[in-house]
Amino acid sequence: MQREPLFNIPPIVLITIAVMALVHVVRTMLLSETQDIEFLLTFAFIPARYDSSIVLGGPLPGGAAADVWTFVTYSLIHADWTHFGVNSIWLLPFGTAVARRFGPVRFLAFFAVTAAAGAGMHLLTHAGEQAPMIGASAAISGTMAAAMRFAFQHGGPLGMLREADDDAYRVPALSLVGVFSDARVLMFLAVWFGINILFGLGSMSITGGDQSVAWQAHIGGFLAGLILFSWFDPVSRSGDYGATRH
Repeated sequence: MQREPLFNIPPIVLITIAVMALVHVVRTMLLSETQDIEFLLTFAFIPARYDSSIVLGGPLPGGAAADVWTFVTYSLIHADWTHFGVNSIWLLPFGTAVARRFGPVRFLAFFAVTAAAGAGMHLLTHAGEQAPMIGASAAISGTMAAAMRFAFQHGGPLGMLREADDDAYRVPALSLVGVFSDARVLMFLAVWFGINILFGLGSMSITGGDQSVAWQAHIGGFLAGLILFSWFDPVSRSGDYGATRH
């Protein structure tokens, strides 16, 4: 009998974590303080960049192109190794579940879209703010929401009758309406939103430090992952893997 490896992590998830680690190594070991500030101004998400009424003392690096790419590139940057480590730990289980269902290309597209949705929500709630936002938490929140659509299903990765191979990640997903009628999913939602409310009230810190948590971005990424899941899901409602939706 073929046994599933204990740590069967898709390469695309490991590559994503490796890229985030490489970015932090470059920032902390190769760039000077001035260069790092320039790097953040170019690739972090800064709401003030999109507000023409804000006077920043000169144009931000990157120009119009950065207005687009920072909706995603901010997610590859982290404040410190603790921030990176916490996000990597969360990405491993949820990213693995989603990557094994979606495949590498869809996973990367989903990561980018949910990161952008998180940035969009942060922009709506922090218009004109000059402080940069960084971190993969919004995209990771999106993978949490996506995994929730299928992980609790019969035969799914967290189901009572879990399969021993990739079939566990190809079970038919819950419909969006079905999400709100499944007690386990509702409990997950309650806990997840409760934690983010505590972040918003300042009662918790994701790293145990004094860094503020962009919890609105978490919610933006989560809602995008929940709602847009079907756009990326290659598994049909009947469970036939490979049947795409148009």
